[in-house]
Amino acid sequence: MLRSLFAGISGLRVNQTMLDVTGNNIANANTIGFKSSSTVFSDTLSQMLTAAGGANAARGGTNPIQVGLGVQVAGTSTNYNQGSTQTTGRATDLMIQGDGMFVVQKNGEQLYTRAGSFSFDETGTLVNPTGGRVQGYALDASGNPTGGLIDMSLDYSGLTPPVDPGVQMTSYNIGGDGKLRAVFSDESQRELGQLAMANFNNPMGLEKVGETSFRESANSGAAQLGIPGQGMNGDIQGGAVEMSNVDLAQEFTNLILAQRGFQASSKVITTSDQVLEDLVNIKR
Repeated sequence: MLRSLFAGISGLRVNQTMLDVTGNNIANANTIGFKSSSTVFSDTLSQMLTAAGGANAARGGTNPIQVGLGVQVAGTSTNYNQGSTQTTGRATDLMIQGDGMFVVQKNGEQLYTRAGSFSFDETGTLVNPTGGRVQGYALDASGNPTGGLIDMSLDYSGLTPPVDPGVQMTSYNIGGDGKLRAVFSDESQRELGQLAMANFNNPMGLEKVGETSFRESANSGAAQLGIPGQGMNGDIQGGAVEMSNVDLAQEFTNLILAQRGFQASSKVITTSDQVLEDLVNIKR
């Protein structure tokens, strides 16, 4: 059979994948914290018709003669550029300005996200819309993070020194340093915890798991946990969320490119079929 027939089929497959990726980007143009992806193509193995020849006393060298066998998807790259700011005015809506991700615990698994649309549940625990518990650190008397990760919560029963009996919490706020501060009826303020943030040597190696969350993979590297404003981690902006970084103009351009690539590959298959038909008709 003609090589071009199978090369055309491979073109249909990869351009369909590009359409799928582009369609998903466009569908998530208004998804909080969404990071767009792009498709990377590469050629497949080429058939060797004639190997290269070295120069000698009788003649010069010759180049190899190879015929390509089509195209394949080399990978999909995630774009982690900052999305635009959407002001909400809600104290529990948080946005990372710079690098880093929020850490969320769900079903016994540690996940990472840029979507900071949080709220407090019935137990006073800070959660995302799907029930994942936002992680942070307990603070010592000097306001420094201690120990391992804990659920960010409005529970102040374990504070040292304890809150005076009869004093009630009247409000709370989350600062740019990620610290959750409670305001009490005696006008005092106490720090209840500090948000944790994670960074990775290779963020593009993270695995998407849905719900605008990611998990570690073999090529992302281990999570480098820290706090806002520390190292490569960005600061926290309260009362706002990070919107999707999808560029609709670019995505519609990619849509056209994928469509034309699909049409061109279809034409290759049609032309190959006509050539085969002509070969069959030679006997007639």
